[in-house]
Amino acid sequence: MTLHPLLQASPVIQVHAAAAVAALVLGALQFGLRRGGRRHRLMGKFWVGLIALVALSSFGISGLRQVGPFSWIHGLSVFTLGGLVLAVAFARQGRIVAHRRAMIGLYLGALVITGLFTLLPGRIMGHVVFGTGITAGPGPAASR
Repeated sequence: MTLHPLLQASPVIQVHAAAAVAALVLGALQFGLRRGGRRHRLMGKFWVGLIALVALSSFGISGLRQVGPFSWIHGLSVFTLGGLVLAVAFARQGRIVAHRRAMIGLYLGALVITGLFTLLPGRIMGHVVFGTGITAGPGPAASR
């Protein structure tokens, strides 16, 4: 494992990756701790902010261009932002089962599943985790 590829990436990619890792850890803690109390709500607000930062920062990353500067990942970011709004609304309305399902779905879809895609060969996080260096400049395959 080496952080060198991430440290060589653009600041937006660094912020994106740091927020995603923090959200991954904080989300795992949320699932393991008692729910419904002050701590849960405070950690939840911080987690929502992190996920929003991950989704919003993705719009500054355009290595996987499919439609102009955008890709399917940007569609997922829009979906994630909408899901956050719904999940928070569910909690405020007292619809706890819907809130729980939405949050679990966001955690798995926006962090775990998409995070696994960042480990593919040629991707920055793949190089970070598996310790291989990036030999070419940051092109489309190494942008996220």
